[in-house]
Amino acid sequence: MIAKEALPTAPVAKTDWGLLKLLRNTFEWFGELGLFVLRIVRAAITPPYEGRELLRQMDEIGAKSLPLVALAGAAIGVVLSLQTRDSLVRFGAKSFLPIVIVMSIIKESGPIITALVMSGRIGAGIGAELGSMKVTEQIDAIEASAVDPHKFLIVTRILACMLMLPLLTLAADFCGIFMGWVANTLVDKTPLQLFINNGFENVGFDDLFPSLFKALVFGFIIGLMGCFQGMRTAGGTEGVGRSSTSAVVLSSLFVILADVVLVRLILMLFP
Repeated sequence: MIAKEALPTAPVAKTDWGLLKLLRNTFEWFGELGLFVLRIVRAAITPPYEGRELLRQMDEIGAKSLPLVALAGAAIGVVLSLQTRDSLVRFGAKSFLPIVIVMSIIKESGPIITALVMSGRIGAGIGAELGSMKVTEQIDAIEASAVDPHKFLIVTRILACMLMLPLLTLAADFCGIFMGWVANTLVDKTPLQLFINNGFENVGFDDLFPSLFKALVFGFIIGLMGCFQGMRTAGGTEGVGRSSTSAVVLSSLFVILADVVLVRLILMLFP
């Protein structure tokens, strides 16, 4: 009789243990991330500085990502123009199309689309690169040669992401606004100068600065997640694949969560 009553409680106990294990792993992950950030900050402010490696990473992350970011920005501009025009025509507010496109791209669409595109390209690349170096013991060889791997490999990549994301966001904004005008003028002939004047009539620096600040934060998140997951790689080539995938997923997830927080913060600071 006792054995029969004990049987239903076994799955419940197993579920509780699984939940506790998940919570423990989550807290351990965030704890490792916090220690990783502290180590990065200490390496970043301690000379000597790896300027040459930083420039190489800026070229790798920025210049080689420009075509992809420009294409994504152009696509967003076309979609916004077509969708917004249809909605504004219904309410007889077609004249507001330029300002709606410009404000939408500068304030929200440009930074978040650029960050998500870069999460896929840079997050996966950094995670796979550092992961392969980890499993092949190249990082141990760097340490043996009296070079700090956190300063040489990680700080340079994170700084490059933080410096290049705002510039790539500006490129995406430009392509999106220009292609928004192209999509609009194919339907309704509008001079480019008139479109720009109407679009930027009420746009100031206080609209552009929050967008670039968001891009800076997104760059830090993408670089941090890629480097952190890459440095935690274990298990050979399968581990490299897992690190690359997790870097993309986590960077995209934290970019979206950070966007929610930053939007609220920006509305408070720039009402």
